[in-house]
Amino acid sequence: MVCEARLGDDTDDLSCGTCWSRVALLPSPHCDRCGYPVVDGACPWCALLPPYVRAVRSWCWVPEGVGGQIVHAFKYDGWHALAGGMGARMSRLSWPADVVAERTALVPVPLSIRRERERGFNQSERLAAAMGKYLALDVWRDVLARTHFTASQTRLTPEERLRNVSGAFRVTGEPARLRGAHLVLVDDVVTTAATLNACAAALFAGGTRIISYVTFGRARLPGDASPP
Repeated sequence: MVCEARLGDDTDDLSCGTCWSRVALLPSPHCDRCGYPVVDGACPWCALLPPYVRAVRSWCWVPEGVGGQIVHAFKYDGWHALAGGMGARMSRLSWPADVVAERTALVPVPLSIRRERERGFNQSERLAAAMGKYLALDVWRDVLARTHFTASQTRLTPEERLRNVSGAFRVTGEPARLRGAHLVLVDDVVTTAATLNACAAALFAGGTRIISYVTFGRARLPGDASPP
């Protein structure tokens, strides 16, 4: 897909093994809580998270390189079947033992009705569905809704991102379902965690005990070195 090489007839993946091998993965050592690469001292990424977020994991760096190209093809170029390969790799991420033992269900970040109509699908739902098959976890699509259309976060500053998604999500359905649950929010990419934090705030206010996040890609913090 990315290199435009012809794929064999024995695969249903839309990206070849060579392209997958060229994706820049998040390296170790990393923070046990948020998964961000750290060598020593305090983790800079954990400061972005509220206390009721237990853990965060991402598979690769974006938007640069092959990882960013895969996300772009998946979201904007109609390569929806990439969700299978992306979700498979997300499902193999390592987590703290308590997260593995406690996680109740996967919750995709919802799109507004307008955005979903424009795009034709919700990329987070596709990723969550793929992960759910590999992890034998339910996908709860009906516990969280976006209350209004919000501008794309792509070109916004961190402060603008926070304002853009403030109050943009609400809990739906039966609140009793959330009580005591450890839910894992699923999205394609995380940059400042503003959207995921807004979702988590709504879930926590609705009775969810604790929340974790998983994304395919993660943007680097300002000052981080780019891959070679």
